[in-house]
Formats: sequence, C-alpha cells, structure tokens
Amino acid sequence: MHSEYANQNIYIESLGGAGTVTGSKHLLRTPEGNILIDCGLFQGLKALREKNWEPLPFNPAEINAVILTHAHLDHCGYLPILFKDGYRGPVYMTETTKDLTILILKDSARIQEEDAFHANKHHYSKHKPAKPLYTTEDVEACIPYFKTVGTGVSHRLSANISFRYFPAGHIPGASSAEVTCFGKTIFFSGDIGRYHAGLLADPQHVSTADFVVMEATYGDRTHPAGDASEALAYMINDTVFKKGNILIPCFAVGRAQEVIHMLYKLKQQKAIPAELPIYLDSPMAAAAGKVVLNHSEELKITKEECRAMFNGIQINEDYRGTEKIIDTKGSKIILAGSGMLTGGRALAYLEHYIGNSRNTILLIGFQAEGTRGRSLLNGAKELKFHGKFYSVEARVEEIRGMSAHADQKELRYWINGFVPRPERVYLVHGEPCSLETLRVKIKDETGTPVKILQEDHKEFLFAISEEPAAAVVHEQHHNK
Repeated sequence: MHSEYANQNIYIESLGGAGTVTGSKHLLRTPEGNILIDCGLFQGLKALREKNWEPLPFNPAEINAVILTHAHLDHCGYLPILFKDGYRGPVYMTETTKDLTILILKDSARIQEEDAFHANKHHYSKHKPAKPLYTTEDVEACIPYFKTVGTGVSHRLSANISFRYFPAGHIPGASSAEVTCFGKTIFFSGDIGRYHAGLLADPQHVSTADFVVMEATYGDRTHPAGDASEALAYMINDTVFKKGNILIPCFAVGRAQEVIHMLYKLKQQKAIPAELPIYLDSPMAAAAGKVVLNHSEELKITKEECRAMFNGIQINEDYRGTEKIIDTKGSKIILAGSGMLTGGRALAYLEHYIGNSRNTILLIGFQAEGTRGRSLLNGAKELKFHGKFYSVEARVEEIRGMSAHADQKELRYWINGFVPRPERVYLVHGEPCSLETLRVKIKDETGTPVKILQEDHKEFLFAISEEPAAAVVHEQHHNK
C-alpha cells in the first residue's frame, strides 16, 4: 500500500439535514479530497434559520467538489454563501437542475434583498442595518462553477473517486448520486419521489451499494391509497358550490407543475367546471414551467400535452395583478407560493380569504415544523403574518397523496431494491419521529444496520484496505 493512504479512513459528516428536513449538507471526507453532497439553506423554525448565519465547522476552501441532487432551496440555497466564504471548485448537477437552480437562487437573493430593504425602511430589525444573507451578485459569482453531468454517466473526481446520477423522481432534474470511492459505493438518495406519479418517471437506482444515505421525510407516514385527483375534484367542486375560492399554496418547482397537470386532466374529464379560472400567481413557478417544457423528455407526457396544460391557466407575473385577481368576482383557483406559507404571494390571498368560511386553503405538500402551513394543519385558530393576527375561518384541507416525497411504504420498497443488502444504511432529512420509525422498520424487515446521522458528527464509514490505483492528475475545474 502506498504510504500516503496507509491507515486512512473514509468518513461522512452531516452539516444539515440531520434530525431535520432542511439544510441538507453531507460531507464525504476522503484522502483524495472532500466532497459535499448538497448545499442547502435551513428553513422553518427561527432556530433553524439562524443557523444559516453561522460559519461552517470547516473551511469551505477545503472542499474539492459539490454534488447537487436537485434544485430545491433546502438542497442548493447555501451555495452563494459557500462561495462567499472561499469555495472555488465545481458544483455538479444535471442540466435541468442547473436551469432550475439558477432561477431559485436568483429568486432567493431577490427576496432577501427586499426583506432587508423593508426591514431597514420600517426599522423592525434588531440589526443596524439589516443585511441579506446573500445578494444577486453573490449568486452570479457562483454560476460559472456549475458543471452539468448526464444521468447514468460516470464522472471521475480523482484517481479513486467517481460518481454518477440516477433519476430520483422528486422534481424535474432531481437525482440520486452513487459515489464510488476506493472500491466501495456510497449511494446518496437525495429526495426520493413518488412511484406512479403523474408527470415524472419512477425513482431509480443501482442494485448494489455498500452504504446508503437515505432521506426519511415521510418515514412514519403513508399517503392515502385513493386517487388524489378525485379528492382534489371534490374539494374544488364543494368550494365552488359554496361560491368560495380555492387557494393552493404551492412549491414553485415540482408541485406547481404537477397540480397544473392534474387540473388540466380534471377539466378534460369534465370532473371540474371547464370555465373555472385557474391562476398561477408565481413568477418563479411560471419560469420553472418553461424549464420543464424545455426538458419535457424527462416527463411521462408529450411536449404537446405539457404545452396544453400551461395554456389552460392564466399566469400573473406582476404583483399589481395580484390585487386584480383578488378583486375578480366569482370562484377561482389560485396557485401561489410559497408551499408552506412562509412568504410569497400566497400570503396576499390568505389575508383576503382566511376569514371567510366559504373559501378553502388546500395544502398539498410537506409542511415543516415552524411554518404557517404546519400551524394550519395542526388546527390553529389564528395565524400571524404581515404583522397582524388573522382568525382562521376558511376551510383548511390537506391532500397528502399529492406530496412529492415517497411515503414510508415507498421508502421501504426503494431500500429493498438493493440486493444484496447494504453494509449500513444512514438516515437523514427527517424529523425525529420519522427517522426513528423508519430506522426500526428497515432494521426489522431487512436486518441491515441502520443509523440516524447526527449533525456535525463525523461518522466512520470504512478504512482503505487495498492499494489504490496509480495517482492521476486531479481534474481541474477552477475558473481562472
């Protein structure tokens, strides 16, 4: 064995997304470099959001590569900070993920800049002055380092480390990452999507892996067995009968497009009124829709059907148009961000609709702890936003079958696809109850050792026991 590799070990360390569903950052420490899988922002509870301002427990310049699984903010939103703090290496992602990540990061920066501006103008921040976490310029600075890798294509990072992507079925472009490292394979699930979804193909992965790092968002729950579109049609028709409005807070990337397709199909089937107006009031979702159309090869439907479903809705780009939509008489369906009611234009509609029992607030995705969406699901009688408390009189419903995350049954099916069993499974991206429930299920059903990763704890994976391949020059991706 070469002396440079003698007695050296491979470790994994979670810097976010451990014990929570947000802030995903998993660091693979190896003798040939450190690889960060995902680089997300913490969202939800204030105590979690404040972690975004804390320095990382290592020097970002010591990272050699970032592998991004998908474009949601809790997986990509910390990238501008990583570059501000000294990282200058490549960020790998699929082509679709690149297009969506650029959109999402620019939108995130814009919102932070606006929040800081208003906080300074109205003096409601304890910071003097209030500053954004990062700016549009910070986003622009990291984009040149984005490198695309095709699904299924093996990409070498160093002499003994390579990786490849497999479709995860979560949102367009979302992938799991198989990292081959000194003869062992470590499979990072990213967020696992639904089986038999309306738009995206089923999650895929290789048949063997030595170690699996797996998400557990719905590790303690199963989605209803019924048809989600039937439940959606019932809620819509019942609200229209009462002459109310339907507000669907939606995630701009993934869920918005899935719901638009479902509404398109319901109108085609005459299951809801054909003349019922549908508004998409989310510039981000509208832009993401264009990306999805440009990458329609990832969808189960044809490009023509994809174009038709977007033609069936009215898109509002200008915030002034929000007031016009609110003032429009008659029942309507509004899709607006954000999906957990943490901000965005959905709050403008909520302000007008939450106090009227004829209206329906329809929640369609995971609602993290500390968000307004979770409060509504927990039966809150009042909700605070825009500096005021609002009484909850509107009907609040959840259609769990429309989540973009695999439920417990699907997660177990996914992990059982690895034959023979992995040496160990590590669970991340879940709240404590979900993590523990899934841990017990997998261990009891498969006999595989399962461990819940703890934040900032360096976990030993394996020791290098064989002589590595002859050293090769590390690929240089730094922009000069």
